[in-house]
Amino acid sequence: MAMDQGRRDPLPLRVIAVASGKGGVGKTSVTANVAVALAGRGLRTCVLDADLGLANLDVLLGLTPRRSLLHVLRGEARLPEVLVRGPGGILVAPAASGFAELTALTPEQRLALVGEVDGLDGQLDVLLIDVGAGVSETVLWFTAAAAETLVVLTPEPTSLTDAYALVKLLARRHGRQDFLVLVNMAATAREAQRTFRALAGVTERFLQVRLDYQGFVPWDDAMVRAVRLQQPVVLSAPGAPASQAFERLADTLVARPASLPSGGMQFFFQRLLDDAQAVGRV
Repeated sequence: MAMDQGRRDPLPLRVIAVASGKGGVGKTSVTANVAVALAGRGLRTCVLDADLGLANLDVLLGLTPRRSLLHVLRGEARLPEVLVRGPGGILVAPAASGFAELTALTPEQRLALVGEVDGLDGQLDVLLIDVGAGVSETVLWFTAAAAETLVVLTPEPTSLTDAYALVKLLARRHGRQDFLVLVNMAATAREAQRTFRALAGVTERFLQVRLDYQGFVPWDDAMVRAVRLQQPVVLSAPGAPASQAFERLADTLVARPASLPSGGMQFFFQRLLDDAQAVGRV
């Protein structure tokens, strides 16, 4: 797919990994809707589906890509050739589902992916990385490399426990100290804040990290209908409470100073390259 070559970046590139300690918290829906909301603000936005092996971003958005990151990793296609235009003008780098070889990338595959995605430098304003749920090495690799990490959790106790496990591993193994936190599918603002405080309390006690509350997305039947329609709720029901929450989150992210004002894409992929080379030396 041809990339927009016509204008300069208005802001430093934002590279944000959207992660969760467990599945079922709506992480991919959050990623898709925030991406569309950011694109609606004039930002060139791309989502990289890094839930390798269990990808469903394309299904959620009603896309039927002919090729995916699997073809890139096999050397059968270049990354720009697998990019597809999604709802709201976002770009999507789709992954593939049901391929065990994608669940644990080799050092060679990591290096190949670094080289391919590095070619997008200067073409985007925001790169969202929809990483897989859990704490696998591939999940930690993608998440640790991004300049910013948005942790998505729900008020369920298991989600809280697994979110803490993710933060703990990223902090102790990769030195990550700052995390953005979004509570999804909360009944009320009070319940969301209580959930965030519970996570913040345990991390402040046992880890030296900073959590920045990014708000919450309420439980909303419009989200359920949007998923069934394979459309982002911000487009199918722009006035819905969930849609308004995603719009607020997009405004918050845009207003937030870039974590690494001189970093951006080059920093992100240098981190990936360093990690891949380190793995190769082990």
